[in-house]
Amino acid sequence: AHLTVDGIVGPRTRRALGHYGRHRFGRRMLHIGMRGWDVAALQFSLAKHGFPSGTFDGDFGPHTHAALRRFQRFARLGRDGVAGPATYRALRRPPARCPIVLRRPVRAPISDRFGPRENRFHAGIDLTARYGAMVRAAASGRVRRAGWNSGGYGYLVVIRHGHGVRTMYAHLSRLSVHRGQRISVGSRVGRVGATGHAFGPHLHFEVRFRGAAVDPLPALR
Repeated sequence: AHLTVDGIVGPRTRRALGHYGRHRFGRRMLHIGMRGWDVAALQFSLAKHGFPSGTFDGDFGPHTHAALRRFQRFARLGRDGVAGPATYRALRRPPARCPIVLRRPVRAPISDRFGPRENRFHAGIDLTARYGAMVRAAASGRVRRAGWNSGGYGYLVVIRHGHGVRTMYAHLSRLSVHRGQRISVGSRVGRVGATGHAFGPHLHFEVRFRGAAVDPLPALR
């Protein structure tokens, strides 16, 4: 666009984007079928609050609509799938945090953190460990799910801990628990693998609070 290459999205950059960059975030009601700069900002803000909708593409499609309704439910708003003043006010609040202390599920370095990943959002953390390393429960609770996930997680274990918290352990090579089982903190959950959409062995660890994906790091001890 023959602009100064400074990596800053300022007024000239937005003007160069034409109709797509015209509307500032929060200035108009957003609903399914709309496109633009502010829609992309809505997608990013929803993801930051734990409700990613896929690619940040500025296109208000069914995935963004579903993510917005889930956020509205979380924020105790009317679930109309329209981003209006009440939704914008809720999105300006700090993202939720995990209310309980969690134990590190595997002794391994963190290779990918919670947050933006290219044009999508990484809803957990990745811990790179050797294939077959033991994965342990981050807190006491009851196993909600243990089995294959067709959405890319591979072999997945989900544990419900109370206080609205669930932890998720993905890409496992082997499961050590079954649905409905009560387990204590540090109990064996499974072993590190590379099942599902994984490039090499690692544990993808997610924390959900009332349905919102939250950054696990502040809760880990």
